[in-house]
Amino acid sequence: MPNSSAATFGSVLDDLLRRDPGRPLVTFYDHATGERVELSVTTYANWVAKVAGLLVEECDLERGQRLLVDLPPHWLGPVFLGAAWRVGLSVVHDEPADAVVCGPDSVERWADSAATRPVLACSLLPLGVRFRDPLPAGVLDVGVEVWSQPDAFSPYDPPTAQDDALPGTSQGDLMATAAAGSLLSDGGRLLTVSNPTSPSGVATFTEPLVRHGSMVLVAQPDQDRLAATARDERVTATCPAGLLAGPAD
Repeated sequence: MPNSSAATFGSVLDDLLRRDPGRPLVTFYDHATGERVELSVTTYANWVAKVAGLLVEECDLERGQRLLVDLPPHWLGPVFLGAAWRVGLSVVHDEPADAVVCGPDSVERWADSAATRPVLACSLLPLGVRFRDPLPAGVLDVGVEVWSQPDAFSPYDPPTAQDDALPGTSQGDLMATAAAGSLLSDGGRLLTVSNPTSPSGVATFTEPLVRHGSMVLVAQPDQDRLAATARDERVTATCPAGLLAGPAD
């Protein structure tokens, strides 16, 4: 991979696309609904490109602005992280923010601000489809808007390793920290129930990304099924540690 201290998210993803585009990168389970989604490096990159295009072309967001991500554990979480970093946005979890992305349970919380900034809502239904019911005025349905975006994205103003990925953490620092992390070995497969869009959970995505591994993200985990999921997916590590031995955190 590129020198992690000088890397951007985009340079890391581009390197993966050159090396092994067909391998799994993000595998998602929802134990409550039975949903399973697997994104290869190529499929993940296509989703990132579409969402990055949505952020730029439809939401008019620019490098250096702040995207508030309010999503539960879901495969779209890593997609929005990657799209934000591809554009050069800083992903935040509280105000102030220039735009908001939310799930169905938090649409009403953010709808009132849709008159003054972009608010994007994800139905979190299988295949990333649209909401079944109309959204509040001004709120953009990702399941509608994203499909018109191209499968490739080239930023007009490309971010550098010095651009913030998270508040106070540059893309270069985030990639270097992931490369030095200890959640999994190089090329490993990490099972996690942590939310990758949360400050404490972001490493569950960035470490597999940078270390040529993959993540298995389980939402609404059923403790009795976690061991079988781990076995079926051939995981090599879990987060939190001891996840398979006791109740999920």
